[in-house]
Amino acid sequence: MNPFSSGTRLRDMIRAIRASKTAAEERAVVRKECASIRAAISENDQDYSHRNLAKLMFIHMLGYPTHFGQMECLKLIASPGFSEKRIGYLGLMLLLDERQEVLMLVTNSIKQDLNHTNQYIVGLALCALGNICSAEMARDLAPEVERLLQFRDPNIRKKAALCTIRIIKKVPDLAENFLNPAAALLKEKHHGVLLTGVQLCTDMCKVSSEALEYFRKKCIDGLVKVLKGLANSPYAPEYDISGITDPFLHIRLLKLLHVLGQGDADASDVMNDILAQVATKTESNKNAGNAILYECVATIMSIEDNGGLRVLAVNILGRFLSSRDNNIRYVALNMLMKAIALDSQAVQRHRATILECVKDSDASIRKKALELVYLLINESNVKSLTKELVDYLEVSDPEFQEDLTAKICSIVEKFSPEKKWYIDQMVKVLTEAGNFVKDDVWHALIVVITNAPNLHGYTSRALYKAVQISSEQETLVRVAVWCIGEYGEMLVSNAGMLDVEDPITVTEADAVDVVETAIKRHSSDLTTQAMCLIALLKLSSRYSSCTKKINDIILHQKGSLVLELQQRAIEFNSIIEKHVNIRSTLVERMPVLDEATYSGRRAGSMTAAVSTSQGALPKMPNGVVKPTSAPFVDLLDLSSDDTPAPSSSGGDFLQDLLGVDLSPTSQGTNQTPKSGTDVLLDLLSIGTPTAQSTSPMLDILSSGQDNKRSEGLLDQLAPPSASSAPSSSPIASSSMMDLLDGFGPSPSVPVQENNGPTYPSVVAFESGSLKITFNFSKEPGNPQTTLVEAEFVNKSSDIYSNFVFQAAVPKFLQMYLDPASGNTLPANANGPITQKLRITNSQHGKKSLVMRIRVNYKANDKDVLEEGQITNFPRGL
Repeated sequence: MNPFSSGTRLRDMIRAIRASKTAAEERAVVRKECASIRAAISENDQDYSHRNLAKLMFIHMLGYPTHFGQMECLKLIASPGFSEKRIGYLGLMLLLDERQEVLMLVTNSIKQDLNHTNQYIVGLALCALGNICSAEMARDLAPEVERLLQFRDPNIRKKAALCTIRIIKKVPDLAENFLNPAAALLKEKHHGVLLTGVQLCTDMCKVSSEALEYFRKKCIDGLVKVLKGLANSPYAPEYDISGITDPFLHIRLLKLLHVLGQGDADASDVMNDILAQVATKTESNKNAGNAILYECVATIMSIEDNGGLRVLAVNILGRFLSSRDNNIRYVALNMLMKAIALDSQAVQRHRATILECVKDSDASIRKKALELVYLLINESNVKSLTKELVDYLEVSDPEFQEDLTAKICSIVEKFSPEKKWYIDQMVKVLTEAGNFVKDDVWHALIVVITNAPNLHGYTSRALYKAVQISSEQETLVRVAVWCIGEYGEMLVSNAGMLDVEDPITVTEADAVDVVETAIKRHSSDLTTQAMCLIALLKLSSRYSSCTKKINDIILHQKGSLVLELQQRAIEFNSIIEKHVNIRSTLVERMPVLDEATYSGRRAGSMTAAVSTSQGALPKMPNGVVKPTSAPFVDLLDLSSDDTPAPSSSGGDFLQDLLGVDLSPTSQGTNQTPKSGTDVLLDLLSIGTPTAQSTSPMLDILSSGQDNKRSEGLLDQLAPPSASSAPSSSPIASSSMMDLLDGFGPSPSVPVQENNGPTYPSVVAFESGSLKITFNFSKEPGNPQTTLVEAEFVNKSSDIYSNFVFQAAVPKFLQMYLDPASGNTLPANANGPITQKLRITNSQHGKKSLVMRIRVNYKANDKDVLEEGQITNFPRGL
């Protein structure tokens, strides 16, 4: 027999495929087999159709296309024999899914099989329907499935319940048809039917509020009775797992009680006793028992308030934390994070165990425990918990130090009882992990230091000692250098000594050496070096004995490769040598920074960075330059389109739309003043002429020249060529010539008729280095769609590379961006980049266009980010 004929057995084909030594050989075997199957299908070979379909399923599992066999599935399903139907339904579930149009053809066959006298064929149809049922099939076949929920055979009832779960997920409205049959399943004695019935009721409660209320009234007592019988049942070997009786049914029942008790005090009261019984009687030394306990705890936490039960649940989680299994500890920590909002005091009792989890070797447990500790901290325990975390910071893994440092800094700022303690803890953190401290944190530390005059000397000495130990921590060096520059005389004179301090001896030369070491260290970045230079300038006035040494250090920076440092070094050298009389005034101490103002600004910036939908957007005029670390979520922080209709004021409309205060002062940066020409053109619905024709146009409108002069000027309005003129130029010139009678368009440019109104170009965005101009056009007969051509011009002397333009619009707008004409923007406005946008306004005539833009590029190998908000679109778009 030919090894690749349709009569080849399935096992022979599998053996041939597995014997292939290369992928090419396997593909050859599959191609030959598929060819023989196609031939058999075209010849309508009925003898081996079930074998061919079995082969196709194996080929499908290998990843090869088998769509040509889909109709063969339907033929086998329609055949009368059980064996053919079985392979047909198996192929249907494997080769097709609910998105296939072919599936519509099988609905009638499934309906007939659901009414078949053979219960095994009914089971096949239910199994297939439960796997690939679509919404249309669900509506058509729901009555048959509802009838089968009351079928005499328990296996059919079980499969019908599973099929019903699929139906109500596809069409939730059908859930009310299954209420009575589903409730009847909860009284079943058959284990499989009861298990599927509980799952069906759980899913119905999630998709239908009517089902939830129905089961609360009718079924809670019965469920409690079943669970009680299960908890007190003797050993049953058929459903026993590791000595735990039927843990799967336990967990299903608890999940259903979880849903029914949530938000209902009466239902919660009914189930309190059985939950306490399950929590106390279930063994916790087996994994199956732990699964039941975890679900019991989740149910207790979700139902209405019962203090005793919640304490019991938290104690169970505390036992989980002592387990050696990392998975059990992780889920316990996760559940405790939810429990802390309900009963903080009960969770506080397990504080020591949670702290031990912070020191665990497993990274996921460490992170989760740290988050939980952060939630546990309050004014009463902040000192003890912070001490534990800071002590652990000294020995923690480098990859964990960043998260730990961020949490400690946040804790210290939020719960600090006094400024001295705050400064002490921050100095410890800076000493151990200063490189992980973010800029806003050490900025806040400096603000606090300026507001604590009685601690200036203490802080300077503490930082001086710390920088001797950990000079490699960049942030520590910055804060220490700043304090030495501001309060250097207090450091040398031991002024402001506290009772807890031991006096130290620091000379002026020692203090200058610290700054010199920092500025000359190769790893110091520009910010640190700049702070060192300023500190040296200040010390030159306060340390008269070291003025020459300080000047020499500053002079050394005159050769710096960084222009900013070089310039500052020259200026500071001039101050030290030539302006001694004003130096002391220049280097006076900084005024005390307003702590409340700084905290408010910082909180506002953090809110803007994190929130994507809540609260108003910050005021952000065009031209604002942000560092590249600003999150992209700012760009997309637009409100939904369910805003009120625009009022007569455009500013009020945009304020409603985007939550931005668009007062005239904040709007000025993106408003282009209209000339008299623009006003007239708006009035006459004439597009803006091109730049080269603006001056002649003004001459026409302001002076009375003879007809020859006028004709010459109007000739200049015609665009020189189609390749160099924007699409609005022919429209503008044609409209103007029609207005003044007798001046036809240029022969080289065809007249465009019925092309809709045109709109003036606008300067959408302009900063010191970049200018973006928008040109607008409309498609005839499609007023909702606006075509925008964006033109980007580089005003600086640096070439911009990796140029990327991004834009975001509210939900009532749809926007498509074509690729830009390039990604390198030449310097000095020497050629623009252009990019086309297509914007569709679903509320045309009711709401105006508005857009948030972001531009990224590289200048001098530095990433630059510019953002802006465009609100000055012409009316009518």
